[in-house]
Amino acid sequence: MANKIKTVEDFKELIKNTEAIEGYRKPIGFGIARVDRGQLNPEKILQANFPVINWEENFGSAAVFIAALKQSGVEVDFSSSEFVCDVKKKFVKNAIKAFAAYINEAIGDVHKNVQVISLLNWIRTSDELRDDYKLVFIFDDEPLKSVEAVYLKLYALSTGKAALRSLNLNGAFGVLENVAWSMGIPIELDWLRENEIEMKLQGTYPIIESVDKFPRFLSHVIPADNTRILEASKVRMGAQLSAGTTVMPGASYINFNAGTTGAVMVEGRISSSAIVGKGSDVGGGASILGVLSGTDGNPITIGENTLLGANSVTGIPLGDACIVDAGIAILEGTKIGVSPSQVSKIKEVNANFTCKDSDEIQFLKGLDFANLNGIHFRQNSTNGMIIALRSQREVVLNSDLH
Repeated sequence: MANKIKTVEDFKELIKNTEAIEGYRKPIGFGIARVDRGQLNPEKILQANFPVINWEENFGSAAVFIAALKQSGVEVDFSSSEFVCDVKKKFVKNAIKAFAAYINEAIGDVHKNVQVISLLNWIRTSDELRDDYKLVFIFDDEPLKSVEAVYLKLYALSTGKAALRSLNLNGAFGVLENVAWSMGIPIELDWLRENEIEMKLQGTYPIIESVDKFPRFLSHVIPADNTRILEASKVRMGAQLSAGTTVMPGASYINFNAGTTGAVMVEGRISSSAIVGKGSDVGGGASILGVLSGTDGNPITIGENTLLGANSVTGIPLGDACIVDAGIAILEGTKIGVSPSQVSKIKEVNANFTCKDSDEIQFLKGLDFANLNGIHFRQNSTNGMIIALRSQREVVLNSDLH
């Protein structure tokens, strides 16, 4: 930017002219991240920290960033699904000029993208602006190519700006490095091996909390005030926790691209792509299967006010107000008995229940009960038969805890 953009009208004109560039496309997501590089190989990006992400919003800021890049001699490739570049001093100076009309607003009123640029400008003038900052644009929801774009999508999920199961995460495992995590900092395993002797003899060997491609949720995301995570290792980055969710220690775990849509008690495992509705309780050691663990690739949704008993396994989607008793497994192929009297009761709340009328107990597959409401799955303690009943119990969470 040759001159400061001092008025809102000039700012709008800058956006209009930038968006008129041939081939210009509005990004679906963008942001500026501080990256952690490899200790042995600085070309490796191990992690990206986004203070602010923009997802299907703030397109004016995107245009400003693209205009500032262009003025800095950097052309954005709009033909690619994603574009990543270093944040240089010249870009920051140009962006500051473009945002000049908004810089002096009261602190609470300053847009977060302006705050990011203002802080980078302060870093630029008070210290060397190293190649530790990246500007990231995602134009198409396609398989991922860069670590920075992976993290941008994980942030979109974990902050709730993108719905669970709505983003293409293919390629993420191939892009991310498997690293040792110490206090939220990624460390190359080869660097640890190379320096192991010296660090252990000098007492400087780091505390390694995990070895994984994904960081912990709490290393990047501030949850809602009434959300509790009692052990940080239990929630992976890319999970989404709705306000009021409680994640207990022990056997609980929530994987990436999985989570809750309301206040939920979690004492079991919510595997990748599984979603649990508000008011539900995932009992101690209970497991909701993921798309790679026995569901034929079908993601599982658990409805509202549903109880999964301790150490139970659920491999089908459940509707609202269901109960799976402790210790039993309801899979797609599980044979489940249903009596004539229960068939009619189940049909009262599930018009789509296709079981035919009969005078005898019928055996259906677990998949026949998928997405039905008000089903209580039990096991006959005498003969071991899994049976389905119309649930007569209400699942209610303790309001003081959620």
